[in-house]
Amino acid sequence: MNSSEKISVIIITKNEEVNIGDCLKSVQWADEIIIVDAESSDNTIGISQKYTDRIFTHKWEGYAKQKQFALSLAKNEWILSLDADERVTPELKDEIEVGVKNGFDGFKIPRKNYFLGRHIRGCGWNNDYQLRLFKKSLADVTDSLVHESFVVRGKIGRLNNKMTHFSYRNINDAFEKINNYSSLEAQQKFRKKNARPIDFITHPASAFFQYFIVRKGFIDGKYGLMVSLLHAMTNLQTYMKMWEMKKKK
Repeated sequence: MNSSEKISVIIITKNEEVNIGDCLKSVQWADEIIIVDAESSDNTIGISQKYTDRIFTHKWEGYAKQKQFALSLAKNEWILSLDADERVTPELKDEIEVGVKNGFDGFKIPRKNYFLGRHIRGCGWNNDYQLRLFKKSLADVTDSLVHESFVVRGKIGRLNNKMTHFSYRNINDAFEKINNYSSLEAQQKFRKKNARPIDFITHPASAFFQYFIVRKGFIDGKYGLMVSLLHAMTNLQTYMKMWEMKKKK
């Protein structure tokens, strides 16, 4: 492979021993794998050492800063950014290797999202494109507390094959994640607006309607119902935490 087509995979981790092994297996073909670990207390690093020696411990500073640090460590021009709960299929790997030769500066990759082991087709989850493959020299990370993303100054294409994404393995995992995300989202939104008690009703109700009805979560039955309820609960927690921030202030 031409040196300009070599690929560095970057992954940020914290207590990901359940996920990281399968993730790393799926990208063993990459020219470089970089792990930036936020002081995990489980066996994340031990498992990662079986696949790469490019492991760096970096105190948690937020999703965006962790990814920016990982990006700065990459030796190659092409970057593939993954989360520990994502996997690259053999078909996607082949498409990536062809894509980096085709004159684009970055690619959006679709995700096949799973909830409790079930592939979710509705809830807007089936049209989930993420900008994850790009040239390092043209990329930045958005300064966002939650739902951070990469921005590429150049020509962006789309790949066809999907990466698999195991977002929630069990209910407890789901509740922990939405508690974390709602805290970050509350901090971010609180900079621009205040929460009113009526928001505790309107925003969760609107979120449920959007995900279960408008985005067709109903086609996934009880799984779509649970996903839609989790989105509603995230909104409820976000606005309640914003109200609490206002009260403390």
